[in-house]
Amino acid sequence: MTGGTIATLLDEGARALAQAALGGDPALLDAQLLLAHVLALPRVRLHSHAEAPVGAAQTQRYRELIARRAAGEPLAYLTGRREFWSLDLMVSSAVLIPRPETELLVERGLELVPRAEARAADLGTGSGALALALAHERPRWRLLATDLSEAALALARANAAALGLTRVEFVAGSWLEPLAGARFDLIVSNPPYVAADDPALAALRFEPRAALTPGADALACLRLLARGAAAHLVPGGWLLLEHGATQGAALRDELVAAGFAHVRSHRDLAGHERMTEGQR
Repeated sequence: MTGGTIATLLDEGARALAQAALGGDPALLDAQLLLAHVLALPRVRLHSHAEAPVGAAQTQRYRELIARRAAGEPLAYLTGRREFWSLDLMVSSAVLIPRPETELLVERGLELVPRAEARAADLGTGSGALALALAHERPRWRLLATDLSEAALALARANAAALGLTRVEFVAGSWLEPLAGARFDLIVSNPPYVAADDPALAALRFEPRAALTPGADALACLRLLARGAAAHLVPGGWLLLEHGATQGAALRDELVAAGFAHVRSHRDLAGHERMTEGQR
C-alpha cells in the first residue's frame, strides 16, 4: 500500500466519512483528528505541512481508523482520548465516553460543598472523570472512586497517575457496597439509566452495555442509590445523580421518600433535566 500526502489523505478521509452520513464539517474535523493522532502531530500542523508525504504504514493505519469511524465507532475510542472538565483523559471501550453534560455534577458538587477539605465518593467511576475533576479542583479533598469493572478501575488509576492526582482511592465493588460504613460530604454518580429495550442503545453500541442500562427497569440503579446513600452521608451531605431527560420527577419522588431535603433537578445546555440533587 502506498502513502499519500497529508492533503490527499485528509480529502480521502473526509469524503469517506461524508459518504457514511457523518457529513460536512464534522467529517473533515474527524479526518483531521484521526490523521493528527496517527502522525502524532498537533492538528494545526496538518495545514502547514499539507504537502508532506505520509508513509505507507501510517497511511494504512489512518485508513483503518477512517473505516472504523465510518462504521460508527466513536472518535474517542479511536484516539484513546477525551477531554472532560479541561482534563485530558484516556478512554477505552471498557468505559463510557465522558460527556459534557456530566460536568454539571462537578459544577454542582463544587458549589454545594465549597470547603477546602471534604470527603467525596464517585460511584461507578468509569474513566475516573468525576472523581478526577473534583480532585483537580479541590486538591485537599479525599476522594473514593468505585467501579464493578476492574478494567475501568485500571484505566481510572492510570488517568489519576498521568494527571498527578494522588488523593483519589480506587476500590472495586458494586455501588454502595465498597463504602463499608464510611460517610461522605458528597456522593456523585452517573449510573446506568437507559432501559434495555430503549432504541437509543443502538446508537451507543460501541460503549459498554453494563454502564448504559440496568435492564428492563431504567430506574433500578438510581432507585438503589436514592434509597441507600443517606446512610453514607454526613448530616448535611449531598447526593448528586445524573439521569435521563424524563426521569427527574420519579427520582425526586424517590429522594423525598428517602428523607432527603432540598431536592431539585437541574437542566443541561440542551434544556433537559439531567441531574438531581438532595441533601441529607
